[in-house]
Amino acid sequence: MMIKLPRASALALAAFALLACASFASAQEAGADYQVKPGDLLIVSVWKEPDLTMEVLVRPDGKFSFPLAGDVQATGRSVEDVRQDLIKKIEEFIPDVVATVMVKEIAGNKAYVVGKVNRPGPLIMTDETNVMQALSFAGGTAQFAGLKKIVILRGQGSSQTAIPFNYNEVESGENLAQNIVLQPGDVVVVP
Repeated sequence: MMIKLPRASALALAAFALLACASFASAQEAGADYQVKPGDLLIVSVWKEPDLTMEVLVRPDGKFSFPLAGDVQATGRSVEDVRQDLIKKIEEFIPDVVATVMVKEIAGNKAYVVGKVNRPGPLIMTDETNVMQALSFAGGTAQFAGLKKIVILRGQGSSQTAIPFNYNEVESGENLAQNIVLQPGDVVVVP
């Protein structure tokens, strides 16, 4: 039995389907080069093996544990690289294995905003986030914040760099180069 829809409903349904497909495709493209980070939650699934479908948390050492594969290095690699490595590790136990790795939560992609802001704390960056956006997510600066003396602390191995940021200059459209894109682990300090 075929259900007949009014023409307007059929057009709306077709438009919705097209938008859904386009959104999925652009999310796939945007996430293709995403590098896994500690704290990320992944979903790993091995086809036809229900006991090998689970969520795994990427540990601070950059790895996760998975049955038959042991520890799998994830940090700093694309999801596809992690999937290929996982397949290599479990192929000796399951021939012609088909596995999927997906990012469920990107909790490892955090920066922090501290000091004289209205809502200090961690900021999960789902997209490129610059300093002004981070301050906005933190609810803006407090009344007596030192807007000319904001600093971004960026760790690089065992050393740390302090990057100056003058809110007043950026707000007035001057020296916009200092409104840098934050990296995971950056700390925006508002004195």
